[in-house]
Amino acid sequence: MKKLFLLELFLFLSNSIFAQTITLKDIQSGKPIDLVSISSQIPKAVVFTNANGQANLTNFINSEKIEIRILGYKTVINSYKEIEANHFVIYLESSNLNLEEVVISGTRWNQLSSEIPSKIVSISAVEVALINPQTAADLLSISGKVYIQKSQQGGGSPMIRGFSTNRLLYTIDGIRTNNAIFRSGNIQNVINFDPFAIENTEVLFGPGSVIYGSDAIGGVMSFQTLTPQLTLTEEALITGKAVARTSSANQERTGHFDVNLGWKKWALVSSFSSWDFDHLRQGSHGPTDYIKPYYVQRQDSLDVVITQDDPLLQIPSAYSQFNMMQKVRFKPNEKWDFQYGFHYSETSPYGRYDRHNRVKNGTARYAEWNYGPQKWMMNNLTVSNQNTGKTYDEMTIRLAQQSFEESRIDRSLNKNIRNTQTENVEAYSVNVDFKKNINSKNTLFYGVEYVLNEVESAGLETNIKTGEEEIGPSRYPKSTWQSMAGYLNNEYKMTNRFYVQTGLRYNYYALKSDFTTNLAFYPFPFEEAKLNDAALTGSIGGVYRTENAWVFTSNFGTGFRSPNVDDVGKVFDSSPGTLTVPNPDLKAEYAYNLDLGFAKVINNFIKIDVTAYYTILENALVKRNFQLNGDDFIIYDGELSQIEAVQNAAKASVYGFQAGLEIKLPAGFSFSSDLNFQKGEEELDDQSKSTLRHAAPLFGMSSLTYKAEKLNLQFYTNYQAERKFEDLPFEEQLKDEIYAKDSNGNNFAPSWYTLNLKSMYALTEKLSLSAGVENLTDQRYRPYSSGISGAGRNFVLSLRADF
Repeated sequence: MKKLFLLELFLFLSNSIFAQTITLKDIQSGKPIDLVSISSQIPKAVVFTNANGQANLTNFINSEKIEIRILGYKTVINSYKEIEANHFVIYLESSNLNLEEVVISGTRWNQLSSEIPSKIVSISAVEVALINPQTAADLLSISGKVYIQKSQQGGGSPMIRGFSTNRLLYTIDGIRTNNAIFRSGNIQNVINFDPFAIENTEVLFGPGSVIYGSDAIGGVMSFQTLTPQLTLTEEALITGKAVARTSSANQERTGHFDVNLGWKKWALVSSFSSWDFDHLRQGSHGPTDYIKPYYVQRQDSLDVVITQDDPLLQIPSAYSQFNMMQKVRFKPNEKWDFQYGFHYSETSPYGRYDRHNRVKNGTARYAEWNYGPQKWMMNNLTVSNQNTGKTYDEMTIRLAQQSFEESRIDRSLNKNIRNTQTENVEAYSVNVDFKKNINSKNTLFYGVEYVLNEVESAGLETNIKTGEEEIGPSRYPKSTWQSMAGYLNNEYKMTNRFYVQTGLRYNYYALKSDFTTNLAFYPFPFEEAKLNDAALTGSIGGVYRTENAWVFTSNFGTGFRSPNVDDVGKVFDSSPGTLTVPNPDLKAEYAYNLDLGFAKVINNFIKIDVTAYYTILENALVKRNFQLNGDDFIIYDGELSQIEAVQNAAKASVYGFQAGLEIKLPAGFSFSSDLNFQKGEEELDDQSKSTLRHAAPLFGMSSLTYKAEKLNLQFYTNYQAERKFEDLPFEEQLKDEIYAKDSNGNNFAPSWYTLNLKSMYALTEKLSLSAGVENLTDQRYRPYSSGISGAGRNFVLSLRADF
């Protein structure tokens, strides 16, 4: 009898435990939905569903208000008893008309976007699967609010609100990936990230320096990679996906595989991706100025200019890449969570196409101008703790080590000397972040950060005829860059309709550079440079919700960028006839930004979202004419060149608006549109004004989407307005190699559009087919400031298996 009683007790407890596991499914397809946020204020608890759409509700028992949210679905609010009455199975209805979603990038912690005064947009894995972007740069463009510049096919430099490159911040899994050689010119580091291994992307618009420190002036791009998922049953959780894709414009051959193995306390996720792109073919209808019908080939010790059989091919632009990721998770109990991640990315060498467009004496200027393999590796450990105590309720420690390698290889036409410059950066960082609920109205976020970058740079001159090698000038001096900071951010719920958020950060930074190795090549009047300074930044903003569901936001924030090694110590030729040299006398630049926004969902049918902003940048770090030992010019690479240097020599401003519209239509259709206007100016030496280089022309994206049980269809257009010659930045007006010619023979950026169609069909519960056509009308177009044209008509076919 006693044994029978114990058995019944065991079965009762087992059923109770498993009954507390909620399952969330799509109401149309019946498929489980992962990464859904489930939260409660009383008791305080947050969980996310795993790949089976399941989450444990043990900590939610007796909750009167459980909020279930995910981007792309209607929010569901139930009590625990209501969920229990539904046998712990909830079906979610598809919808994009939400004003509230769970975001992380605002404070590094899970928050509702409706409580954050800064504008934040999310890009979900579902959107990524439909659009099928080739790179992480293309992934960002899905938002319709981030402009992407490309100097070559292996690249992508985001522009946000008039800022780009080292005035934007990139994070992956909460780790800062900007390093001390991020330059003001366009960069391609974002392609280090694997779009197949990213489960969520967020873009924070405007200064984010209070939380993220230096460089977060125009915005922050936050990528979250696949999180190892634990099982909630007695069986191991085994999930994953395999993808194969091809496209016609660059003969793409792409493959991806990831797998998750989850037990109750341990979980692993492994990911591998490989891409192979041939030379990119541009469209047949557009400016002829974009056509370069030749390429240079080495034949019998001579450089020969070859006429292409297909003049629309952009040669050289081919490249390949592979990425791998391994994560391990250990969660011994509900309070502690340990996650280790290893990331590695490597590209093949690839041509910088815009430099191959340069001509000299009526023919190609360069026989070679390539980037060597771009390599990135990161080891990181994240430790999370929940502990309702006096100092914090939640704590996260992030430790990271990163290695970066990049190189540049160039050789002039029919010259024997090949110049190679190789840069290596070792980056170390420690972040400790805390969250403390002071009371039901007041939440405090605070933390400390330390970052160290060590820069090594080497130059090599190789005689390709004799094979002899000599040490050449390096691009950068041997340097260290450090940052130490503490921040405090407070969220106060003044009423149920009005939230206020304030923040403050103190950031000390130091830089030391040794120029002695380059003194043999350049007559610098100094041997070293040292910078030691600090920056104080802050923000204050509010969110107000009216009784009739209007949401108004206002935010004033400051941002800063401390001088890095690229600012202080770089030697390079930015354009023919100019040479940029080091300047050790620099200070941080500061941004002051004001945002005003409103949003409204009307009758659960239309959503409008508008944000206007104005930003002032003071002590702007810009290139200006400079003297070296009293000289204005220097002989560089056999050419008399104007000396330039980065200086705190300007004030810049940018203003604009971002507008979004979403309409829910009958029979599974929906329409959305995003429009972005930005206008920026900066001072020149003579006090005149010039357009801010990274303020893109008017651009946007509009789409018509159809969603059924097994089929997703999207017809969309991307577009950009014209940028006339007189409206080009002064430094861009002479770049013949990247712009078209107007009727007066001057450079300008023509307007353009593309029409695109994407589809995704579920062949079975586990197998789906994606097909699409990009640039249906085969337009020949080139995004503003880009050195390579976009793809012509491009057929895309992809097969995906989920398990």
